[in-house]
Parts: sequence; structure tokens; C-alpha cells
Amino acid sequence: MQTDYVQRFLFEELDIRGRLVCLTGAWQRMLDGRGYPEDIASLLGHTTALNVLLGANQKGAGRVTLQVQGSGPVKLLVADCTSDLRIRGMASFEKPQAPPPNERSLLGDGRLAVTLEDIRSGRFYQSLVPLEGETLEQIFVHYLTQSEQLPAFLRLFADSGALCGLLLEKLPQADSRDPDGWNRVTHLASTLKLDETRDVQPYDLLTRLFPEELMRVFRLYPVEYHCPYDADKVKDMLRGLGRQEVESILAEQGELVIRNEMCNHEYRFDARAIEELFH
Repeated sequence: MQTDYVQRFLFEELDIRGRLVCLTGAWQRMLDGRGYPEDIASLLGHTTALNVLLGANQKGAGRVTLQVQGSGPVKLLVADCTSDLRIRGMASFEKPQAPPPNERSLLGDGRLAVTLEDIRSGRFYQSLVPLEGETLEQIFVHYLTQSEQLPAFLRLFADSGALCGLLLEKLPQADSRDPDGWNRVTHLASTLKLDETRDVQPYDLLTRLFPEELMRVFRLYPVEYHCPYDADKVKDMLRGLGRQEVESILAEQGELVIRNEMCNHEYRFDARAIEELFH
């Protein structure tokens, strides 16, 4: 049973393409030890789902990073996905004084930043758009329509146990092939629920959702959470600061603590560890 995947597909007779992402184990590992409230986990899950859908469309050694920056209780949502579908992410938030009435109240005003990076060359392209929409799903649809220049349909679901994202894109010849095709498949896609995606093979899910449409289903791509504990990288960073600077921080604080918020790792160095570092 494949539970962490992206499935690409094409409606053969409609000129409409789609991608489906469903994560359980990889998503739970991203949340492990975070203690996010359910509404915060849901927003991060939506961001991660779209991030994987975009990452699955990248070629070569690339990386897609989504950042939602807000003025509300949710200050930052970050999701990162490489072209080989290794993911990581985090949320930064303040606990609201009262339960927010909707997602937009959690986000407030802000912007969405989408960064496409070529890891080999170091070149990157970044798109910045304001948060337009009442839900994160609406905000993302607005971005997709503007950036891809194609009508897009997006469904995003997430709780602490699983996430799912379904993206459909209407290609230029769709109306000439079937004037009602886009309305038909988006109506069917809008009936999808998160619980229907758990413990279901993607082919079975798609044929159940679109029972009368002819689909071409492509290779299934696995997704994994990848944010390893890397003490050597932190040690190299400390050596780069220099012994004098590191020892002055140690003298002031008694212990050196480096925290990686993205991976939820903490690195601690006492006087003995610093002595060994520069020996």
C-alpha cells in the first residue's frame, strides 16, 4: 500500500491534466514533536500539499519553497520540496486570544512567496503575490491562475494524520475537445473528501472519483520527509565564526544553543564540546 505519493494523470479526451498528492507517514514525521494546534497543522498541511504538487512538476535538480507571511496569529508557513520529492516545513504562530472565525483571520494581511531554485547553478526565480482570498486554498488558486496562465482547480485537505491535494489544470484545447469537460470534472473533483484518500491506492481513488472519464495514469512518485540531524554542518558554521567569537558567547551564556526551526532540531555545546571543536 503506497501512502506517501504524487500521482500525475491526464484526461485523454479532455485536454485536462492533474496531480494528486496524499501523505500520511511523511506528514506525521514533519509534525512530530511540534505540538501544533489542529488549525495550524491544517494550514501547514495545505501549504505542504501545494508545495509537493508544484515540486512534482519540476525537472532536474530543483527545489520549490512556499512561504506564507501573515500579519495575523500565523506569522509564517514554510514548505520546501526538492525535485526528488523530499519535503520539510514549519509554522511560526502566536496563540490567538480567541478562537478565529476563519482561516483569513489567522493569516491577516501578507504575501505568498514562491521560490523556484536550480540547486546545481544556484539560480532562482521568486514570485511574490498578496494574499487574495478568504481561505488558503483560494489564495493558492489565485496564485496558480496568475503564474501558470491556465484555469486551475485545487482541493486541499489536512489534519494531524494525513493530507491530500488535488490539482487540475485546463489546457488550451480543452473547450474545443469537450465544451462541458472542465465543468464536469471539476464538479466531480469538488466531491472529494480527506477520509476518502486514506489507505486507498491512487488509481482506485481516481477511477472512483471520475468513473466515466478516460484517464492516462503516469508513474507513481514516492514522497519522503527529509530533515536529518546534521551536527557536522553546525560545527562547520561555528568554526566559521571563529574561536574568539564562539568562546565569548559561551562565556556570556554558559552554553551554546543552536536551534534549527525548520527541522525542529536543537544543538547544544558546552565548554568541553567547544574545546574539542577547536582542538
